[in-house]
Amino acid sequence: SAALRPSSYADAAKKALPAVVHIFTTQEVKGPRDPFTNDPIFRHFFGDRFGELSQRRSGLGSGVVVSPEGYILTNFHVVDGADEIEVAHSDGRKYKARVVGTDPESDLAVLRIPADHKLPVIAFGSSENLRVGDVVLAIGNPFGVGQTVTSGIVSALGRSHLGINTFENFIQTDAAINPGNSGGALVDA
Repeated sequence: SAALRPSSYADAAKKALPAVVHIFTTQEVKGPRDPFTNDPIFRHFFGDRFGELSQRRSGLGSGVVVSPEGYILTNFHVVDGADEIEVAHSDGRKYKARVVGTDPESDLAVLRIPADHKLPVIAFGSSENLRVGDVVLAIGNPFGVGQTVTSGIVSALGRSHLGINTFENFIQTDAAINPGNSGGALVDA
C-alpha cells in the first residue's frame, strides 16, 4: 500500500554514501608515432627508427569501502592495466591505492588505501533476501561528475548466459547506471 512506501530514500542514501568512493586510474599506452610504421613495406625501407609514442590514458569508476582499515571492493575492469590508482573519498580526501587482489573471472578487485582515520564502511546485504520488484539505489560516480544516487527496482535475479563474465548470476535493475558507476554500490531502500 501507499502507506508502506517511503516518500524519500534519503535515509538509505545517507547511510550508504560515505562508504562509496570515486576511483581514478591512469595507464601508459604505447603506440606507433605514425600509422605507416605498421606497414611491412614501410618497415623494410625505414626500419624502426620512428619508435613508439607514449601516452597516458585515464579511466574512472567507483568502489565501496568494505573495511575500516582501507579495503575497497570494485570491478576488475575499473583497475585493469592501471599504472596509478587514486581514490577520492566523499569527504574530499584523496589517497593513492594499490591493488591487493583481483578475480578477472568474476570482474572483482580489492584495493587498499592507507587509512589515516577510521573509514565508514557499507554493510553487505544478502541477495537471497532480494525480490523482483524491490526498490534499489545505485550509488557511484557516473561520467566523473561526482557522487550520484539513482533509484529503480530489481527487474530480475540470476541473470546468466549474457557472455559478459565466466561466472554470471547478475541482479538486473532499471536504476540508471552510466560509465563511471562500475564498482559502485547497489543498495536496498
